[in-house]
Amino acid sequence: MDLKALLAPIADDMTRVDATIRARLSSEVALINDIGGYIIAAGGKRLRPALVLLSARALGAGDGEPELLAATIEFIHTATLLHDDVVDESGLRRGRKTANAVWGNAGAVLSGDFLYSRAFQMMVDSGRMSVMRVMADATNAIAEGEVLQLMNCGDPDVSEDRYLRVIELKTARLFEAATRLGAISAGADERALQRMGEYGHKLGLAFQLVDDLLDYTADPTVSGKNLGTDLAEGKPTLPLIHAMRHGSAEQSALVRDAIVNGRVENLQSVLKTVESTGAIPYTRALAERYCREAESALSDVPDSPYKNALIGLARYNNGRAS
Repeated sequence: MDLKALLAPIADDMTRVDATIRARLSSEVALINDIGGYIIAAGGKRLRPALVLLSARALGAGDGEPELLAATIEFIHTATLLHDDVVDESGLRRGRKTANAVWGNAGAVLSGDFLYSRAFQMMVDSGRMSVMRVMADATNAIAEGEVLQLMNCGDPDVSEDRYLRVIELKTARLFEAATRLGAISAGADERALQRMGEYGHKLGLAFQLVDDLLDYTADPTVSGKNLGTDLAEGKPTLPLIHAMRHGSAEQSALVRDAIVNGRVENLQSVLKTVESTGAIPYTRALAERYCREAESALSDVPDSPYKNALIGLARYNNGRAS
């Protein structure tokens, strides 16, 4: 099943979220409107706002607040993308030039700051301290994850545990925040809140694992991202960590040198090493395990099209890794 069909139960909700995003994006500063509009128009999966809506509807929430919180989480996510592309010196995202490539680093960073602050204004509008707590904790975790990833860049001795900590902070915590916000807007009890948060956390880990795997297996014309982008940035992701641990001395040395020096000219040799050492099925299997754990977290949620969509998202992620 494709993502659009999977998210059909919240299609009308997502239309209202898009309208909220465009209304709240408005600024009297033209450059903010230009950059924000450029990023939002680039599209993307809109997974995080979808998770807010699906978790809210699965737990019985009505209209109104879930759409506001879904737009809020998309603003936070978009701000992180703007900052990430500056830090990584990226020139391409989703097949288009990045904002920093078009407007420069300063404009991209400052527009990202605007989106962060606008998101917190929207949280205040929700009138819930619990929303503020979830998002304050999540954004702080994301910042820690960014710094930890920066420290890991160019370091071939990063362990699997250290890598997993980065993706937990950078990705899983925002997925978890999305599902927690949905549960809060539904007035869920503490157990339902925890279980929905666990679903989001596990799903976020699985999605990032697959994203990192696709850096070595995806078709660039489909992904909009060149193969070996993470390697060029010196990021020791799980496929490389596994390849170094299980390859020959020569293979390990090749991957280590590529991480330290960002040697994309050796990409084909690195790809062969990743494939021959079983790094692809190893990474895929871990992602699938997290997806199973995500599904298990929904065991107490009543059956509905929204619960089915949440389960479908985990299975969709497994399909991306195939």
